[in-house]
Amino acid sequence: MVIRRVNPISAGKIGGALGALLGIVIGACISVVMLVAGSAVAASDEGRGGAFVGMFFGVGAIVVLPIFYGVFMFVYALIMAALYNFAAKWTGGLEVDAS
Repeated sequence: MVIRRVNPISAGKIGGALGALLGIVIGACISVVMLVAGSAVAASDEGRGGAFVGMFFGVGAIVVLPIFYGVFMFVYALIMAALYNFAAKWTGGLEVDAS
């Protein structure tokens, strides 16, 4: 079986969905780190507003990163699928053994 063409929009949708999932995971990790760091700063004697900063960046990471990664990966997959289609015309495509 030879893959001669990839639909760029279809590849973009898959890339965007996977990017959003990756953004959720990375956002959750950053959120935990920022909440712990904000709590540590707030517990110190000079920690004015540390909890707010930790909460702001922690919650912000869960919202902003999935959107950023989803859009970025959509565009990246779209471009890569278009480039694959261009290269497949010259090379004949990608041969896959699906047995």
